[in-house]
Amino acid sequence: MTLSIFDLFKIGVGPSSSHTVGPMVAANRFLEELAERRHLPTVCGIRAHLYGSLAMTGLGHATDTAVIVGLLGETPEDVDARQIPDYLAEIERSGTLPLAGCHPVPFRASEHLRFHHGDNLPKHPNGLRLEALDEAGLILYSNVYYSVGGGFVLSCAEADASGRGVATAPVAVTYPFHDARSLLQQADDHGLTIADLVLANEAAFRSEEATREGLARLWQTMDECIRLGCKATGNLPGGLNIPRRANQLYRELRRQPERGLSDQLTVMDWINLYAMAVNEQNAAGARVVTAPTNGAAGVIPAVLAYYDRFVPGSNAEGINTFLATAAAIGMLYKHNASISAAEVGCQGEIGVACSMAAAALCAVLGGDNQQIENAAEIGMEHNLGLTCDPIAGLVQVPCIERNTMGAVKAINAARLALRGTGEHHVSLDAVIRTMHQTGLDMQAKYKETATGGLAVNTVAC
Repeated sequence: MTLSIFDLFKIGVGPSSSHTVGPMVAANRFLEELAERRHLPTVCGIRAHLYGSLAMTGLGHATDTAVIVGLLGETPEDVDARQIPDYLAEIERSGTLPLAGCHPVPFRASEHLRFHHGDNLPKHPNGLRLEALDEAGLILYSNVYYSVGGGFVLSCAEADASGRGVATAPVAVTYPFHDARSLLQQADDHGLTIADLVLANEAAFRSEEATREGLARLWQTMDECIRLGCKATGNLPGGLNIPRRANQLYRELRRQPERGLSDQLTVMDWINLYAMAVNEQNAAGARVVTAPTNGAAGVIPAVLAYYDRFVPGSNAEGINTFLATAAAIGMLYKHNASISAAEVGCQGEIGVACSMAAAALCAVLGGDNQQIENAAEIGMEHNLGLTCDPIAGLVQVPCIERNTMGAVKAINAARLALRGTGEHHVSLDAVIRTMHQTGLDMQAKYKETATGGLAVNTVAC
């Protein structure tokens, strides 16, 4: 397995890693391919086609906006989300889109960006086709991309070649593993914690200093997202007029700090706050860390903030251990199952985030490798079958509250594992296989299409 910590954790914008970050990445790749073939100066038109879940819930997930902004040359990590409305307004006013920020072509979203409702491309439910046209209106170059969850993007050829992997060439790491069993064996053979093993493998990608700087930036971005989410007020965009709740909860907790003395469960209110703050920011299209997806972006920051603020002795090394351990577990799901709700339902997003956070918290609270694996297993076992049925296709209901539940469940899973010896009946590998099988068996209406569950049993207005 040749995944990095920074494959699982990416800095991007909301509301969705698969429907917003991934399509923006795909558009960036399309521009690069045009440039490599020296086609960019001769492009006279552009068309984008969205299929499967990208079509069904694309408007609610801002997929159309992501494609357009990506074609401008903006990246998920660097785009200033505050400027996006201005970009769109100028394209609408002028009727042109400056490809890569410099080559204008005629563009009207209603004409050149098409939602193919009910149609699917063969490799994954999240498919898009991008086409560059010549002056005669003929296709100069086109490619198909699949947004396979967590901001990962594969071309059609890469999907054939790499299966569940990523589009990069294999990297020789010091301690290779492909499942939880081999991960534990490698750690046991070399006397390493799971975090130490993963951090050692990062040396194949970059220097130790760069890895530590990257981890610090991840936590800084998560923490800033929590703080901004606690301050923000008003209703979330998209038409449901869902009011932000984090600010009110934050002010109540700050106003009555003594409640923690009489009610020991007040700490749960803080955990709920952290998760809610992040996912309200995500729903508003702000900057978040994909962890491992945007729809589940609040779980890991909430549990990490709990460690940082409430666990005595928490420190920077602990934060690194937390993120490295979480990444190790996320790699197992990415390699052996899926982190795409469009493929396996929300168990692949909230369930995976809960499993990652449970393992990570167990590690920083002193759990051994067997207990860490047990915590990860508990975190997923009790999310099996979780559907993805967003009302109006928006990452708001039930997504925001679902992050609070995932965070609290992760903490409980870690505590259960720490109270045990590490021995347990169901292995993490078995629960990952079960999650994948359950997702494949799940009806499409429960997999991010907004055609089943709460999405059709609740009035979206």
